Amino acid sequence: MEAKAQARYVRVTPQKARRVVDLIRGKQAGEAVAVLEFAPQSVSETVRKVVQSAIANARVKAQAASEPFDERLYVVQSAYVDEGPTLKRFRPRAQGRAYRINKRTSHITVVVASRGTPPGRPAGRAAAATSTSTPRTQTTRTQTTRATASAGAASRSTSAQKAAAPAAGSKGRTR
Repeated sequence: MEAKAQARYVRVTPQKARRVVDLIRGKQAGEAVAVLEFAPQSVSETVRKVVQSAIANARVKAQAASEPFDERLYVVQSAYVDEGPTLKRFRPRAQGRAYRINKRTSHITVVVASRGTPPGRPAGRAAAATSTSTPRTQTTRTQTTRATASAGAASRSTSAQKAAAPAAGSKGRTR
């Protein structure tokens, strides 16, 4: 189950908000709140409130569907910042000029979704039996080293052939 929360027209530049949102993307919901609690950026408070609101929305959805709710199961599936409207202001400058000041706004969106089993708990026999994931092949360090070494040798031999080719085709002419 997934739940979404948005904060719109937040008076912070999207660039600054994206720096904070990048800290929490993919993290466990409780861990994301803890990270935002101690982040030094001022927008982290707003982002923390949005994450907590998304968690609360998930709790309400689970209660409405009569499903059990465990906050440890939820992760920040996606978090992004869109640009809102820009407030344009003018600052007086020397010799009767005016410079434009752009006061940017942001729309902050956080989506939390449950991921299955809580951390630290084994999946159990039933979950392991129904698992359909394919096993990954692991590459050892020696296999990687050999592949890199052979690729390097191949590139050295081709560069030596290219260097020898113009000398053979020059027909004795020099400039």
